[in-house]
Formats: sequence, C-alpha cells, structure tokens
Amino acid sequence: MTRRPSRVSLASVALVCSRAVAGALGVVSLLTPTTARAAEPDAFARIAVDAADLRSGPGVSFRVIYTAHRGETVALNGRPGTGFWLRVILADGRTAYVLGDEVQTFAVDPNEKGGPSRPGILAPPPLTGAHAGLSILGGAAYVPLESGGMHAYGYVEARPSIVVDRTITVDAFVGDVLTSNGSELLYGVSASIYFAPSWPICPFLDLGGGGFSIFPNSDSFVLQRADYYLARAGGGLLLAFRTRILVRLEATNLTLFNAQTYMNAQTFAGGLGVYF
Repeated sequence: MTRRPSRVSLASVALVCSRAVAGALGVVSLLTPTTARAAEPDAFARIAVDAADLRSGPGVSFRVIYTAHRGETVALNGRPGTGFWLRVILADGRTAYVLGDEVQTFAVDPNEKGGPSRPGILAPPPLTGAHAGLSILGGAAYVPLESGGMHAYGYVEARPSIVVDRTITVDAFVGDVLTSNGSELLYGVSASIYFAPSWPICPFLDLGGGGFSIFPNSDSFVLQRADYYLARAGGGLLLAFRTRILVRLEATNLTLFNAQTYMNAQTFAGGLGVYF
C-alpha cells in the first residue's frame, strides 16, 4: 500500500521560520552590545579656587608638581583609598593628586562637541615643574676639510639641561664627530628658548658658545691637532608624548674660529630626551 506524502501547511512553515529568526536575534543580542546603550561619560574636575597645588601623592607632605588656577580642567583618574584626594591626569600625561575640596567634579559625554578631553598620544612638553633634563642625539655633521669642501660624518651628542622656566633651559653640550682619523669634539653651553611650551610640537631656538678640538690619531696624516672657539646657533622642534618621552630634532650652524682662521660647520641631529 502506497502512502501519499503529507502536506505541510504554510502556517507551520512560517511559525518555524519565525522561531529560528527570533533565536538568531537573541544570540546576536547577547554577543553584541546594544546600540541604544549610551557611551559612558568621562569624569573631569574643574579648579574652584584661585590656585590649587597638585602634588605627586595624596597628602600635603608630597611634592608640588603643578599649580592649577581657577577654571582649569583636568581629567579624573580615580580616588585613593585614604582621605579626600583625587587622582588626576595633567595635560602632559603626568599623574597628580588634588584635594577634593578645591575642585568641582563633573561628567562629560564623549560625543559632546567642544567639551574637555583626556590627553592624547601627544602632550605638551613637561617643562612646567621640571628642574633638569637630558637628551641624547645622533645624526650627521658636515665639517670643512683643509683641502676645501665639506665632508659628512656621523655625529653624537649628550645634552644635560637645567630648566630655568617653562620657556628657557640652560644646556651643556658635548658632541663627537665620528671620524676614522681621530676625535673631533665640540663642547660648551647654550640656552634653548621654547616658543610654544603648551603645544605638543614645540619650536625652539638654541644659542650658545664653547670650543672645538681636534685630536688626530698617531698615524693620521689627514687631521692636525687644533683648537677653535665655537659660536653655535640653531633651532628645531621638540615633540612630547603622553608617556613623557621627548623627541628632539634640530639643525645647528657652528662657526669655528681662532687667531688664524675661521670656518663653518653644520650638524643635523635627532634623539630622545626626558625632563624631570
């Protein structure tokens, strides 16, 4: 006896499909966040007194690293477990602590236009509140030859600094022109003037003076022992990152002179630095 195939109603098929779609949507809703959920607001603090000392730790015994004035805004980064001290992030990426009575906290929608924002990858150079610094540079030096013309050599320089103000540092420099015939050392003192210390890419001018000494190898016939006075003038850019890593790029003209002659040399260098 042959059985006739049973007919499946259109309503049954529709019911099965609707249940499958509903189940799939349920799984998707569990795996992906809902678009209706609003973005979590960022927390900030606005200085509510004429001047507030921001310290390196949660207490008056800690060092003052920055003084903020009324109306300035800093990003909150939590609260320590003891006392009413708030942990904040400065514009240059440093962490500091401020007394809660001196600020007004508020929330900002990340999508709000024109509102305050947290520091990004780049930040202003940490010159405010710093006392000293150190930069290590490397690049090329173009030095005149006795036979005429210029020759390019490798160049390295160490530059310790004393921070006088957020716009001025006094620097000592010791550089070595890397030749195979001996050592060519330049050394002295200069002053760096920073024109935009609140910008993450800060232009600067460097002026100074010192000496330039040539120490040939014992078997060298190319270099001759000599000493020169040195006048230095240059400039460049200081790039600062939130991690307090600094990149210094500069080009410098060196005027070398003594009682018999004078000549010009140039250096083009870049490297890393830190202020503390």
